Amino acid sequence: MVAESLKKGVTAPTGFMASAVHCGIRKNKSKLDLALIFSETECDAAAVYTTNQVKAAPILVTRKNLKDGTARAIVCNSGNANACTADGIEKARLMCRLTAQHLNIDPKEVIVASTGVIGVPLPEEPLRYGIPLLTESLSPNGGHDAANAIMTTDTVEKEHAVTFEIGGKTCTIGGCAKGSGMIHPNMATMLAFLTTDVAIDSALLYKALLTATEVSFNMISVDKDTSTNDMACILANGMAGNEKITSDSSPEFMRFSVALTEICKVLARKIAADGEGATKLLTCRVTGAKSKKEARELARSVISSNLVKAAMFGADANWGRVLCALGYAYHDIVPSKISVTFASDAGSITVCQKGMGLPFSEEQAKEILSQKEVIIDVNIGDGYYNAESWGCDLTYDYVKINGDYRT
Repeated sequence: MVAESLKKGVTAPTGFMASAVHCGIRKNKSKLDLALIFSETECDAAAVYTTNQVKAAPILVTRKNLKDGTARAIVCNSGNANACTADGIEKARLMCRLTAQHLNIDPKEVIVASTGVIGVPLPEEPLRYGIPLLTESLSPNGGHDAANAIMTTDTVEKEHAVTFEIGGKTCTIGGCAKGSGMIHPNMATMLAFLTTDVAIDSALLYKALLTATEVSFNMISVDKDTSTNDMACILANGMAGNEKITSDSSPEFMRFSVALTEICKVLARKIAADGEGATKLLTCRVTGAKSKKEARELARSVISSNLVKAAMFGADANWGRVLCALGYAYHDIVPSKISVTFASDAGSITVCQKGMGLPFSEEQAKEILSQKEVIIDVNIGDGYYNAESWGCDLTYDYVKINGDYRT
């Protein structure tokens, strides 16, 4: 049903343009640090935000702007989080005003985001210099530059797009995301900007985004830190020409929701794979749980364990750490029913069955765990529900990166 359309990312849907510039927020002049995404027409819009009680100014301003469920532009800077400063709200509003002024739209139609160092005032002059340049250079081909401009400690751009049909019309969802450190379930250090040309009511757009987020961005963990700035937002301009989706029980809504979930999962995996200092992507697949909630929380507990992550870095089949992480997830599990299997492109090996260790080849296990992608399969043996969570290994470089992040 869904076909990939990767080249344009966030500008893949009809009617969207993007741009990026270096405006001077970041010292490295070769690094893009300001991005803009814009729709030719007004959009239904929705967003979900960080659960951190300390929320950055852009989150507070965006929440207010999106009260009517509409927006038309997204502006984002990197290099400075605009969080925990006296003039944060003023600077976030300035970004909205400047963007609106040069696009000839209302400031309330602008979603604003920032990412970078917390507690440092966001300089004003780079914004006044850079935002006019952004609006002048908007292009249907600007999605990749925008994906680059929102990166902080990320090592690669994270983009994806999918096409599908609704009511005989070809529809597209595109997106870009950033995230490498301060990543933990419940919206954490990440930004995801999504666009679609589907016509859909804003309330249903929010419902689909919330559902997609629960099984994608809320199922990743790099370091168990939840940031102040995180959000995932989506603009829907309706330019695909489908009859507007107004019922959550319609097959059209289900088709849209499935496509949105797919793209969010792809972006979430890209974030997990690009964790700070990471050398491999980890997937924990939990099956046999008593409820969906239990399956998700058990999978997240395993993928969030520093001891599991360190073992995976060392290609050490220390399955006891997996059981330990399951045991402190505050669910009523029966250890004597649990089995654990490690798998990758190099094969698979079951190391624990009915809560007890099995004889296995350490050499084979090491080969399996030395691949770029490793799967930790856990069968709880107590039900019919399953879930997946994604993360990365914990390496020496994670400490190096975060030891001098500000300097």
